[in-house]
Amino acid sequence: MQKNYSAYKHPFRMNQYLAPAIALLAISGVSCAENRYPDALEPEEALRSFQLDSAFTIELFASEPMIMDPVEMVFDRRGRAYVVEMEDYPFKPEPGKAKGRIRLLEDTDGDGKADKATLFADSLSEATSVLPWKDGLIVTTAPYILHLKDTTGDNRADTREVLFSGFFQNNSEAQITNLHFNVDNWIYASNHGQPGEVQFARKPDAPAVSVQGADFRFRLDREAFEPETGAAQFGQAINDWGHRFMTQNTIHIQQAVIPWRYLHRHAYLPSDRASTDISDHGLRMFQQTPAPYWRAERTRRRQKEYKERGLDRQEYAEDHFTGASGGTIYSGNIFPDAFYGNIFTGDVAGNLVHRDVLTPLEDSPVYQASRSGKEGEREFLSSADPWFRPVNFTVGPEGALYIIDMYRQHIETPLSIPEDLKKDMDFMNGSDRGRIYRIVPKSGPGQEQQAWGAEWPPRPEGPGTDALVKLLAHPNRWWRLQAQQLLLELQDRSAVPALQQLFHEHTDPRARLHALYTLEGLSALDAEIVKAALADSHPGLREHGLILAERFPECLPGIKERTADPSPRVALQACLSLGEFPAAEAAPALSAAAARYSEDRWFRMAILSSDAGSSSALLGLLDRDKVFFAEAKPGKIRFLEDLSFIMAARGGEGEIGRLLDVLSGLNAVEEWQLAGLRGLEKGLKKNQHAAASVAGAQKQLTAMKENAKPESAEILDRILSMPVMAGQETK
Repeated sequence: MQKNYSAYKHPFRMNQYLAPAIALLAISGVSCAENRYPDALEPEEALRSFQLDSAFTIELFASEPMIMDPVEMVFDRRGRAYVVEMEDYPFKPEPGKAKGRIRLLEDTDGDGKADKATLFADSLSEATSVLPWKDGLIVTTAPYILHLKDTTGDNRADTREVLFSGFFQNNSEAQITNLHFNVDNWIYASNHGQPGEVQFARKPDAPAVSVQGADFRFRLDREAFEPETGAAQFGQAINDWGHRFMTQNTIHIQQAVIPWRYLHRHAYLPSDRASTDISDHGLRMFQQTPAPYWRAERTRRRQKEYKERGLDRQEYAEDHFTGASGGTIYSGNIFPDAFYGNIFTGDVAGNLVHRDVLTPLEDSPVYQASRSGKEGEREFLSSADPWFRPVNFTVGPEGALYIIDMYRQHIETPLSIPEDLKKDMDFMNGSDRGRIYRIVPKSGPGQEQQAWGAEWPPRPEGPGTDALVKLLAHPNRWWRLQAQQLLLELQDRSAVPALQQLFHEHTDPRARLHALYTLEGLSALDAEIVKAALADSHPGLREHGLILAERFPECLPGIKERTADPSPRVALQACLSLGEFPAAEAAPALSAAAARYSEDRWFRMAILSSDAGSSSALLGLLDRDKVFFAEAKPGKIRFLEDLSFIMAARGGEGEIGRLLDVLSGLNAVEEWQLAGLRGLEKGLKKNQHAAASVAGAQKQLTAMKENAKPESAEILDRILSMPVMAGQETK
């Protein structure tokens, strides 16, 4: 078959090419995969199919037969690239017959192209992600996270340690993946909220951790592991300040706003969903390729069904995100400044790379993701080749952006496609192909050419350690994170004086942050350093200073002060960190924060997530100071309802009585009393030991009803008729 992609070059012309073909096939009864699904392009042809931002150029770094089915690539400390190959996708390999591989690529002549490949590991079941660690690789291969090492120097793994087990393994599109070492010294992984009881092999007696509804993070240096807010699918981006952004098929960019550890300090929050879509441009994207036959036909059928059932529902076959994947922050030093901190996300169904500009909102602790001005109706990169599958990205030591292209004819899982449409689809077509592209600017700053070989890694003693500390200020974050991780692994405390100097004196706040957490990783933090971070001129330092201040009671005054920080993100973290202290110390500052920030849902959740922020002491302060109840704004109404729900559901000794004392005095403004009673009613339904906790409440409720307005009286009637009021336990 002649390779022809010209028909697909003009964007938004699906019907022009696809509709006549569908009609012809329907009339003739022909079922021909050649006609329905175009053939592959060779790498050089594929390069000509790209439309790319005019300031950049794209070149081939590696392709088949050197690599096949790539899904991730990372660089180790020597500048060598490890590529994860997932040949089994989308099918579950039979036991003992897994075809997953990790291949080591090297550019030995420095021309920007890989010219040497070594098979580091094979026979892996659904491996998806790797992270260099201690002269080896951490690998996600559900249900495990492994550590593979080469101990003989032949660049082939010869030891295999199971670190973690128990992850979900029934769908390769929703398994543990996306390993990232973060500035806070934790390694983060995406779990897509799938169920699992995770155990750590190095601590066999530790209880298993449930990760259902969550992502996952761990520290091997401290032997710590726990769930994390999510849930990311295939794509996790972390910016300079440790903020996490997640990719999910149809929602191309979400932000994890509040960490899991805060949201689960007690079990009574009305909602613990702490991630949010931050795109200001919805699902719209601009692809060059028409929808494939199967997708167009499936969408047609579904829309027909929706119409017949009278459902107001719209499904799109093209030009809307359905296969978003691999969101990655650009943090190198050779792109123009406007690109630093942008997130690049592939859509494997749309055959394109989308770029989001992240902007911290001035009145909220979240970011906004926007298109750049010149990409209002186009993408950073799009292809006319429907086989182009940009599943992932990485930023190299030299600052280039690499695109990992799995290059398959069909990328979707067969589970989501009707049986009759699968008859002429070969889901393994392309399993012998794969490409990795390298994007660099056409002009601008010269590319970093730092030597890796003999100079990297620096020697772990003397001048070598000093060199590592200096690299914490490198303009390319790849170098900063590599240096920090190596210092963490070496545990060489001779670096402490240089780290302290870097923290106190460097003008780049990113360098100060890396120095702060490297000190933390070397167990060299003290309260004075943390207090300095709390007072730093940059909000990112103040935010992380608050997290670390939770370990030092003498830093409590500084935490309280930061609840009024001009940065919403810092103020939010202050509210979260205050909740780590007893109510007697934290409730006054938290009540002031509730009066100030209740119109923002993230602040409401942050305050209420702690025992101190959901206590009767806090409610008493709100009632005493009157600032909170001065105006019945929607956010305050919701805060009171949620607080009442928590207190009623928890049912601590005397809590419900104190709640009713406050609600009784709010009958002058029915909105307040209604909010409290709604929360009380819902909370009592959740209370597992209600009979004991409502002792004496019936008299208070009856007295409230005598003066209540009609709507409040209805709720009070329902509460008084609950079985619990007759002394019966709830189930």
